[in-house]
Amino acid sequence: MTVTDPPRPGRWPGRLLAEGSDPDPRFTLANERTFLAWIRTALALIAGGVGTALSGQLLAAPLRTGLAAGLAAVGALVAGLAFRRWLRTERALRRAETLPPPALAPVLSYGLAVAAVVLLGAVFAAR
Repeated sequence: MTVTDPPRPGRWPGRLLAEGSDPDPRFTLANERTFLAWIRTALALIAGGVGTALSGQLLAAPLRTGLAAGLAAVGALVAGLAFRRWLRTERALRRAETLPPPALAPVLSYGLAVAAVVLLGAVFAAR
């Protein structure tokens, strides 16, 4: 068994660990699984953007480019905000505070609904 040095106080892990007390490890691990789920969602959005960009003649070029860029941009946004959500939740767990509401969920669900409607409209208009 090896002992590791504690995180340096000037870096974000040291600042995080200096707050409050250690929560039940199950909650920390659940928070990490949620973070990984958001990362998987971001990867799926980016892959959807790549797939849309490579869809050939299925969609008109401007619409295809717009949807591909939009999906990739939303994927990048989700990936960036996933860490922020993990950090805010971990802080709340360490401080024994109420967990922050999921700000990403409504934005993502409404955004994907709009993208799906646009895509369906474009596919049916092309027939």
